[in-house]
Amino acid sequence: MKALITGITGQDGAYLAELLLSKGYEVHGLARRSSTADVNLTRLKWLGIEDDVRIVDGNLRDLSGLIRTMRDVKPDEVYNLAAQSFVRSSWQQPILTGEVTAMGVTHVLEALRIERPDARFYQASSSEMYGLIQEVEQSEATPFYPRSPYAVAKLYGHWITVNYRESFGMHASSGILFNHESPLRGIEFVTRKVTDGVARIKLGMADELRLGNIDAKRDWGHSKDYVRAMWLMLQQETPDDYVIATGRTTTVRDMCRIAFEHASLVMDDHLVIDPDLFRPAEVDVLLGDPAKAREKLGWEATISLDTMIREMVDADLERLKPTR
Repeated sequence: MKALITGITGQDGAYLAELLLSKGYEVHGLARRSSTADVNLTRLKWLGIEDDVRIVDGNLRDLSGLIRTMRDVKPDEVYNLAAQSFVRSSWQQPILTGEVTAMGVTHVLEALRIERPDARFYQASSSEMYGLIQEVEQSEATPFYPRSPYAVAKLYGHWITVNYRESFGMHASSGILFNHESPLRGIEFVTRKVTDGVARIKLGMADELRLGNIDAKRDWGHSKDYVRAMWLMLQQETPDDYVIATGRTTTVRDMCRIAFEHASLVMDDHLVIDPDLFRPAEVDVLLGDPAKAREKLGWEATISLDTMIREMVDADLERLKPTR
């Protein structure tokens, strides 16, 4: 089996590549190069698999290049994880976010339709699409109300996937993934910002951690659990859309407390609320209902928030520890 992963250099791409390699797949990863640097394989190196994946030059904005990639690789499964995925940046870069996170999905689907119509496709949808929540617990049937350019772009990607499935009979599924983290999470995301900040304070490299709305609530899981759900979706006979979540919600404040306590620090001595870090339109609560995934995929989250945050703090302490 051949798999093509867009966004393979990101958190989910790296863990998914690790999972697929363990199942005997030949794994190809689409990565965007620049003139000033080679592809950043840091996460693949962290997992020790950088030599086991085949990197393909590509960009979601380039349809002709994607068509050539499908023709050359001939994938059996395609996982579209690439996106401009930082919510805060989407207000500063709304057009880029739309071109990559929204139209990029159409480009991948169109390239597949032309070259590999029988391949199975996974689209990384997002719980941010729910935004201003219409139900206390969000399921596949909950109406969407996006609250950022990123969420709007993800909503387009979600519905174009449904459209290609229904219009062309493609095996195209979307995972509506709630927040999922790990030691491989980018430093710009709040969980990693917290664990990195706590590690710096513990090591005497900083005195404070500045955050915005710490009363926002999120349903946090571990990326390792969530990439397993992606793979399970493409093993089903019939394509469909699934909410992937833990079914538990926690405030940013309580997530911070776990990190500070693990480092034997008093949170109130170091945490500073910065009004400049609040979003223009805040998403206050997200809580997923994973019942469908549990019933049809046999999937459920196995790694707790406490375990995950402690793992992330330990990893950041190891990264930042002075070398002698």
